[in-house]
Amino acid sequence: MRRVAVPLELSPQEARPREGRPLRLSGPTMAVGWSLQGRAPAGLGDDAVAGAVQQVCDTVVAQMSNWEPESDLSRFNRAAAGSWVDIPRNLATVLGQALALAADSGGAFDPSVGRLVDLWGFGPAGAVGAAPSAETLEAAACGWRGLELDRAGGRLLQPGGLELDLSGIAKGYAVDLAAEALTALGVHDFLMEIGGELRGAGVKGDGEPWWVELEPPPGQTSAEPPILIALHGLSVATSGDWRRTATFEGRHYSHTIDPARRAPTDGGLASVSVLHPSCMLADGLCTVLMALGPAAEAYAREREVMAHLVARDGGGFREVVSPSLERLLD
Repeated sequence: MRRVAVPLELSPQEARPREGRPLRLSGPTMAVGWSLQGRAPAGLGDDAVAGAVQQVCDTVVAQMSNWEPESDLSRFNRAAAGSWVDIPRNLATVLGQALALAADSGGAFDPSVGRLVDLWGFGPAGAVGAAPSAETLEAAACGWRGLELDRAGGRLLQPGGLELDLSGIAKGYAVDLAAEALTALGVHDFLMEIGGELRGAGVKGDGEPWWVELEPPPGQTSAEPPILIALHGLSVATSGDWRRTATFEGRHYSHTIDPARRAPTDGGLASVSVLHPSCMLADGLCTVLMALGPAAEAYAREREVMAHLVARDGGGFREVVSPSLERLLD
């Protein structure tokens, strides 16, 4: 048995199978790789499709990776205090959305946590042998309000010592850019994935939608059947506290940073999945909800976020389905 989530607004035209040949491609990016299933129109070769997707991924890495010393983001992180740094359009777009999420969530999403990510051993500086001291964390520069984005001028103010980390939103944006590139090539039926963030459009060759099952936390046993989603004009992103961890003195820490505590999240959420037409927003909202912890349920309800939350509860798990996602299940 499964619970099935189907988009409320289905276009009859987009739900019909189209002519074309099957596509199944993949490539390297962001240490996780990308994969694509779909249908290509006649005359469009695999090399053209794979090249378009790879170019998108390479662009996002070149602009937004803090693991690449020469990326635009790394260049900003090294900039002198008080300097305006020129940034490309795609990076400005993602930063604009990141700052909007920061303002809306009271700072639960903070693109300036790069130094904290490094201190906890999850960044490009590599693993650390012990949890950082409270004094070290307090001294680390962090705070999205210090960032000033000039979208029209294509520049960003470095107030001094802030290090950006966009890993909580950049993969989703790359999926959206890849989807745009595919559509421009005439590929209208596809399931695009980067590191577990997915976006679906159109249908399979047999007219079935792109079905994706929400990933449960390891060890979860639930009386509720799993949720199967028809990714038709929708994206889904999932964050989990088990995916990347560090262990200090026998305690496990998740890679998602809670900016309010300057430490990994400890709000009791094992996993969060978000559905949204934009994969960038699905990705970013997952980060917001993980950081909010106990306040995530109210945030999702008030903002009509289609969210599935799994909380750790007395050695077991408790599931929360937001009202907007519940409507898709109905």
